[in-house]
Amino acid sequence: MEIVTQSVSSHLVRQLAAEVGFQLAGVASAAVVPDFDRFRGWVDRGLAGEMRYLTDRRADVRSDMNLLLPDIKSVISVGILYVTVGQATSPAGSGRIAAYTAGEDYHIVIKRRLETLAARLSEHADFQWRACVDTVPLLERSVARQAGLGWIGKNTCLINQEEGSYFLLGELLTTLEIAPDPALDVPPPDRCGTCTRCIDACPTAAIVPSPDGGFELDARRCISYLTIELRGAVPEEFRAAIGNNVFGCDICQDVCPWNNEAHRGGDPRLSDLAALTEVEFRDRFRHTAVSRAKYSGFLRNVAIAMGNSGMTEFREPLEWMAAGDDAIVAEHARWALDRLPRLT
Repeated sequence: MEIVTQSVSSHLVRQLAAEVGFQLAGVASAAVVPDFDRFRGWVDRGLAGEMRYLTDRRADVRSDMNLLLPDIKSVISVGILYVTVGQATSPAGSGRIAAYTAGEDYHIVIKRRLETLAARLSEHADFQWRACVDTVPLLERSVARQAGLGWIGKNTCLINQEEGSYFLLGELLTTLEIAPDPALDVPPPDRCGTCTRCIDACPTAAIVPSPDGGFELDARRCISYLTIELRGAVPEEFRAAIGNNVFGCDICQDVCPWNNEAHRGGDPRLSDLAALTEVEFRDRFRHTAVSRAKYSGFLRNVAIAMGNSGMTEFREPLEWMAAGDDAIVAEHARWALDRLPRLT
């Protein structure tokens, strides 16, 4: 197919992005990386915990997008909504799984749509590109803010005034010179105001004051970090606060007034999750983000949630886990058993 070279506008980018399945889209210049110094300070203060992909040599890659794509000129930032329509109830004894995990792994979905977007744009201009999801060392929330997708709230989530914060980001790095729309591709004002609902609702007090007078996330205290990224034992001081969260956490988004219209589906029974074999775990969650926790980490989280439930019916599966070969799971199961009422 012959390529017709012409200028690619921000309007065309939005139109094509919507056609391939992105609800949000905007354009940002790649000349400056916003917020890198803030990110570097956050890392240097140890707030990233054990997430080495944020602290190793890849940390400084985030300072220059030319290291990701030589001769980069523009970044197309996109977002897809992931909340469900309607709301299902979750009975007592359920394990809460973050809403973004529903359906196919978002890494696959977003990258596929970005590749389609690049192909569509290639019908209008000849350029180099790279599709990115959150596995690429890029300050994507900051880029998305520059592209006009939203502001970064006190809970450190990107918040869009019309859609809230329940969306996932992706980026198409390009060598195209795309002029940002002066009315749309600009950082929106921070509309959190004096609201502190997310800070007040966080069970582990993970949203803390930052040196610049704002707020930042202490990942070492965050339930999402503790249930997904942290390998090994969860510090005892945080176990009770984890509640029934077995993968991730949506609390700081659930309480946000900009998400008033968002709903989530029902959650699975903890007893069903505890009964999964390793093969069954892989089969059930193979193509979802839940697989990131690994089988051992997932059972560790299930044990904590069972202990926090106060339900004696979980003594039997916890005793089974406490007697297992996995030392981490066994230790958390013993902790959970100590929290449950004794059978008479």
